[in-house]
Amino acid sequence: MSPTSQRILIVDDEPNMLHMLGALLQKEGLEPVCASSAQEALRILELESFDFVLSDVRMPGMDGIQLVENLRARSIDAIVILMSAYGNVDLALEAIRKGAYDYIAKPFKADEVALTLRKASERERLRREVIRLKRRLRHAEASGRIVAESPAMKSILETIDQTARFESSVLITGESGTGKELIAREIHRRSGRSDGAFVAINCAALPEGLLESELFGHARGAFTGAVADKAGLFEEADGGSLLLDEIGAVPPSAQSKLLRALDSSRIRRVGENQERSVSVRILAATNEDLDAQKQNGLFREDLYYRLSVMRIHIPPLRARREDIAPLLEHFVGRFNEKMKLKVKGISREAQDALLNAPWKGNVRELQNVIERAMILCAGAEITLDCLPHDLRRPGAPPASLLDEDDNLSLKKASRSLEKTLISKALNRTGGNRSQAAELLEISYPSLLQKIKDYGLI
Repeated sequence: MSPTSQRILIVDDEPNMLHMLGALLQKEGLEPVCASSAQEALRILELESFDFVLSDVRMPGMDGIQLVENLRARSIDAIVILMSAYGNVDLALEAIRKGAYDYIAKPFKADEVALTLRKASERERLRREVIRLKRRLRHAEASGRIVAESPAMKSILETIDQTARFESSVLITGESGTGKELIAREIHRRSGRSDGAFVAINCAALPEGLLESELFGHARGAFTGAVADKAGLFEEADGGSLLLDEIGAVPPSAQSKLLRALDSSRIRRVGENQERSVSVRILAATNEDLDAQKQNGLFREDLYYRLSVMRIHIPPLRARREDIAPLLEHFVGRFNEKMKLKVKGISREAQDALLNAPWKGNVRELQNVIERAMILCAGAEITLDCLPHDLRRPGAPPASLLDEDDNLSLKKASRSLEKTLISKALNRTGGNRSQAAELLEISYPSLLQKIKDYGLI
């Protein structure tokens, strides 16, 4: 049992028993705190968190079983072990029925107390492992596998191999839908922490106050609605990896606390005074420009450097079109299994449309289109009619050339055609801009400027 994470409250009205148990459990690596009555124990538990409560049954005023009832009524999450010199089977059964983990009869040997606590600690470890496994199962289907045929994605897989075995923080950047969480999961899977939990949080999905509570946990009564002690995601990810998705959305007031947790490997629950040690590898992801946020004072410079020891940038799907065909095959197989279908493939016309689509939503959009098409598909293959209307005419002029108002502007048509040709050149060269400039018969600096102007970065 770890001395930094295992705290025990000993409750007994006999001072000698408190002294003896305190010394014994301290030798076992626990941090003991003593209370001479159940009422005093409740006052302490209102202010502090404990992993275990070891309490006598027969005490003046409130007895041990009533203490258990009070703890459960107040949603205080601690493993309770009762002890009594007046032990019998009925009393033991009543104690466990009320919510105690175990019962020890006095007089007892020192080894008996230590063994019971070790068993209780192992039980808690297994409970947390079950939670972790359930979370893994929930995410197993969503995580999938990384499809990498393009040079860019193959290079990323090589970087993951080089990065995974170290403990350094990793910052993963890329547009929404490119697969940043998938890359983070792959880093975790290949790391020495793969047996630990992979925990992810979308930092943009929570308001500032709740974000701190979610990350670091809170004590009961720390704020309105905090009816019980709650471990944060840092504690849940202890021994594993924590993905801070949309890290750019963390407000400045929370950034300092996050930096301290990363630097010290210690966290403090909201509303508590004591710190807890955690061993967590931090992975962060964003689709925002953190460099610009840093320069504008919106993101702490020291936190930025702490998070970006290693950086992985995932290019958009339009810049790695070699991955589209294998992704189509992957998603068809995946949804066949998920939805119990027997779709054999995609028609030539439908595949051409999918290969030439702009995919502004990247891989996530492609996945959604295939799932929808397979639901609508009546035959053994996905046809053009199964696709959304805006994808059904791959050979037609871009919509921006002939819009609903039949705009005949040569200037607009020229820009749209230029953008389309640049996209095709980048696709044909696998994103190699020098080769694309040669195909387009323009200078390299001119191509870079046009890529920027058309948002093709």
